[in-house]
Formats: sequence, C-alpha cells, structure tokens
Amino acid sequence: MAQQYGYARVSTREQNEIRQLVAIRDFGIIDCNIFLDKQSGRDFERPAYRRLLKKIKPGDTLVIKSIDRLGRDYDEILEQWRVITKKRQAAIVVLDIPLLDTRQKERDLTGTFIADLVLQILSYVAQQEREFIHQRQAEGISAAKERGVKFGRPAKDQPACFDEVRKAWERNEISAREAARRLFVDRMTFMTWVEK
Repeated sequence: MAQQYGYARVSTREQNEIRQLVAIRDFGIIDCNIFLDKQSGRDFERPAYRRLLKKIKPGDTLVIKSIDRLGRDYDEILEQWRVITKKRQAAIVVLDIPLLDTRQKERDLTGTFIADLVLQILSYVAQQEREFIHQRQAEGISAAKERGVKFGRPAKDQPACFDEVRKAWERNEISAREAARRLFVDRMTFMTWVEK
C-alpha cells in the first residue's frame, strides 16, 4: 500500500520547524511518517533524510513545505528529485509551489516536463542567491578589515610571570606544556606568545 511521507529541515538546532510540521500535518501526513533534520542543507548526508530514502517505495508520496527544505545545492536537488521520482518512482509534493506536484502528472508527459522545468529554475535561483550571499559576506568582511575591524577572539594578555616562565622553558628546565599549565593557557597560546 502506498505511503505518504513528510520531510522537514531547519539549518540549526535554534531554528523552529513548527511552520513546516504544521503544513505537512495539515496535508494529512501522520507524525510517524514525518522525518526531521536539524542540519545544513548544503548536502544530503543527513540522518533523517537517509532513513526516509530507505523507506520510499514506488507509488509513495513525499511532501515538503518548500524546495529549499529539501536542500540548497542546485545539482544535488536535481539529483535527489531524479532519485525520488524516477529511480524510486515516488511522487513529490512541494506545498508552497503547486506546479511541483508530480502526483497527478505521473502519466502526463507535459505535466512532468513542466514540474521538472520549474524545479530546475527554482533550484538555479536558490543556488544563485546563496552565491550572492557568500559574495556579499566576503565583500563585507573585506571592507571591515580595511576599516581596521579585527575578527576572532581578542588576544589574551600575558600574565606578569610570563617572562620568568619563558626563560625557564628556554633553559629547558620545563616543557612547553608545563609552561602553558603554569600560565593557565593552552600550549598553542604559550607558543604564540613565545614567537612574538
């Protein structure tokens, strides 16, 4: 008997998946058939998604709220769409985009063509937007650096006893690890201070 599955994804544990789950439940998917990942969509190495793929059989339907919940990489989205609709012979319903509903179109070549075309356009746009975001981010970081903005944690101040401990290390009386322990820092911090 054909099954209906839902898939939801948020990029971080802090993000809320409720909106997606409500939409999937409203479609009629029962909770035990809903798979959720709290992980980036940059690839498809996600535990819940992998379990879902193992369950999908011919005639089943996968429901997602929007195409970007499936993934973010243009080529990967197209490949997963092909795996689900062609290899697994299951249908996909994208709730936000009615044109991406392959259920009624399984015997309609024109409908399948339109769904595949819309998917390619949307996947391309999503990837372009992600590349623009990275470009704007890199430009912003570069401009901030030119203004003298420092990134990362501020450097730790050397304790008053640093010179004494460094000299003991230079005389091979103590190891770098022991020097760091005496200064209450890690070995890398001690070595960085020494190099300065």
